[in-house]
Amino acid sequence: MKVEILHIDECPSWVEAGARTRRALDALGLEGIEVEYALIRTEEDAAALPFAGSPTIVVDGEDLFPSDGRTTDLACRVYVTETGLAGLPSQTQLDAALAARR
Repeated sequence: MKVEILHIDECPSWVEAGARTRRALDALGLEGIEVEYALIRTEEDAAALPFAGSPTIVVDGEDLFPSDGRTTDLACRVYVTETGLAGLPSQTQLDAALAARR
């Protein structure tokens, strides 16, 4: 399993997205899976990846939270969570999404 956090520098949520993803992997017993980070610098970078705004969490080349929001805009992403709109998925959402991909 390859796990990546696609992000832009200006997005404040990518670090916590990586930390939550790490916690979710660890809880599933997947401590050996590395969380990789890919900095999106240009619209061309974004177009070449399944980027839907920063942070986009990608597992094996697919957005873990697929939407119609794929973009080449270097912008932050908004997720719908159980507590409202947020800059990253909740821990509960990450746990469930990664468990489903296992």
